[in-house]
Amino acid sequence: MEITVRDAVTMLHGMGFGALLLLAFSGAVAGLYSTSIAGHHWTDKERRLACAYLVAMAALAWLTVLAGAYLVYPWYRAVAPPGTTDLAAYPKQLLMSRPSTSGWHDVGMEWKEHVAWFAPITLTAVAAIFVRYGAQLSRFRGVRNAVMALAVTAFVTTAIAGAFGAMLNKFAPVRGGAAIVIMKGETHDGE
Repeated sequence: MEITVRDAVTMLHGMGFGALLLLAFSGAVAGLYSTSIAGHHWTDKERRLACAYLVAMAALAWLTVLAGAYLVYPWYRAVAPPGTTDLAAYPKQLLMSRPSTSGWHDVGMEWKEHVAWFAPITLTAVAAIFVRYGAQLSRFRGVRNAVMALAVTAFVTTAIAGAFGAMLNKFAPVRGGAAIVIMKGETHDGE
């Protein structure tokens, strides 16, 4: 059983960082929602943990987007040498070569590469506002609502980018590089 380096980096970007980020939203929304509960008093420890959680989420969002933009995306956009007939190693050109899949680049990748940047930007704003106002958010309804709107925006953009990324990888996976052997199979005599 083996996987290529590009497969591994793509999996780490999407199924590792991206999926973990999507899972983290449930905790963020619960924590942010608890600031609106009347009479809820945050302890210093709770506030520090919530701040650390949101800062870690913002960092994870940046890690996800930067890995996609600067590691996976250049492999996706690689240009095939003239005369190349097998476009499997050139995902963008593979998608663009058929009318039935060109939309995955025209709509899917174009949306993915732009909308994905909203997640780290909005999560950084959420973390910064929470670090600054934290337990006091229950007194500032407008700020609290803005923080929730930013968190929802980050979630939606992460989900859109993840869905397009999964579909793009289905139709034109980023492959290549050295093989990483995960497990060697058994050899059978006579086969």
